[in-house]
Amino acid sequence: MKHELKDAHHYPEVGVPLFWPFGLALGFEEAAVDAAARNMRFIDEVEKTQIERQPPKWATANRVIFELHTLTLRDFSRASDGVPVLVLPPYAGHTSTIADFHEGQSLIATLLDHGCSHAAAIDWRSATPEMRYYDVDNYLAEINVCVDALGGKVRLVGLCQGGWCAAMYASRFPGKVDRLVLAGSPIDTNAGDGAIREAAHELPMRFYEDLVRAGGGLLKGAFMLEGFKALHPVQQYVEKFVDLYEHVDDPSYVGRFEQFERWYECTLNLPGAWYLQVVQQLFKENRFAQGRFVGLGRTLSLGDITCPVYLLAGANDDITPPAQVFGAAPLLGCGAAKIRQATAQGGHIGLFMGRKVLQSDWVEIAGWLAGK
Repeated sequence: MKHELKDAHHYPEVGVPLFWPFGLALGFEEAAVDAAARNMRFIDEVEKTQIERQPPKWATANRVIFELHTLTLRDFSRASDGVPVLVLPPYAGHTSTIADFHEGQSLIATLLDHGCSHAAAIDWRSATPEMRYYDVDNYLAEINVCVDALGGKVRLVGLCQGGWCAAMYASRFPGKVDRLVLAGSPIDTNAGDGAIREAAHELPMRFYEDLVRAGGGLLKGAFMLEGFKALHPVQQYVEKFVDLYEHVDDPSYVGRFEQFERWYECTLNLPGAWYLQVVQQLFKENRFAQGRFVGLGRTLSLGDITCPVYLLAGANDDITPPAQVFGAAPLLGCGAAKIRQATAQGGHIGLFMGRKVLQSDWVEIAGWLAGK
């Protein structure tokens, strides 16, 4: 007699993401043994990725130069000649290893392999309760310490939120930045129609203040993660588990799934004061693009950036629409002749770790950074 499929509540031991493949297998007795084994492998894999919350590791060999309150400075250099490249990963609730995901899929390695042999990266640290009052100035000041430690002049690569931070630094210390890359970076935050822009303008500040209050003065990374998942709920709560079930016998697929989940689910906390300042002044009021943001005692203007600039956007980026990246071009002080613009195929995260983007767009950017 065949088993009848039942509602999820008849299997309380199985979570909602697990019920569909588990229940489906029950409907086919002729494959019951194989299906049961497959289901167990699937359940074990999901439980492992949810229980084993080990922080993701950097894929490329590096040494720690020093640690500050907000960051760790990591040196990936294979040589010490020339102006060093300094990568500023996103500071948006996830770890900085997105810039060095794994062997064969690493922005850091791509830069090293294509002319940027002297390279370092900032590894953002999770905010502690003692850091709840840190604001943008604290981060700009510690980036400045890193630049000085690297010789006083760098070629900056800013990814997503690390991009507007890099642009602020280049505006505040134009003589210390030789070249600047802004990839998926929200500069003109009023441009385009992305989900972040919509949330910033439609939700009152009280909402963001309540989030910080609930985090004891911090914006908890777990809160941000749920927000990102809410942008694509079907994909995050259903489709990825269905895909895993269909590939659970493929060790390569399972390995990639585990590695991405380890990065995606490992979150960093942000200082509440920093977060509220960014929401209010950058995303609601667009002060940086308008030349009204004050950083380290000076009003910052994109017009003060006179070094060559490379702008990279993702064609399907729903976090930072291309218009927010390219909106920087007419505001920069370097002039059109020193600006390069490119649109990569793919979305936001793929802009920093996608194989095709790394092998094409970032190879070109590495050559540009190296002066080729």
